[in-house]
Amino acid sequence: MPNTGGTEAKGYWVSVYRTIADPEKLAAYDKLAGPAVRAAGGRLLARDSRVVAHDAGIAEHTILIEFDSFEQAVAARASAAYQEALTVLADGVERDFRIVEGLD
Repeated sequence: MPNTGGTEAKGYWVSVYRTIADPEKLAAYDKLAGPAVRAAGGRLLARDSRVVAHDAGIAEHTILIEFDSFEQAVAARASAAYQEALTVLADGVERDFRIVEGLD
């Protein structure tokens, strides 16, 4: 259900790593992605915290990042700095990455 209120809803990146094939590529990605996300206004809320997975859920490496708006979250993913991080990551992981609009 999209935001219909008078305030702008926050945006969230939710990323769950199914497999990590190359930890070195992931480490190189992390060095670039962290600064790119912060520069775009993202705030890390959870990283490798305790996870209880249910149904088809996966408890592997889980990341939650908050942005002030959904649009900001989408723009951060498309930014040149984050695209550089993705290039470094390449096929080093298999992950489920989503951008989700929060409720206001």
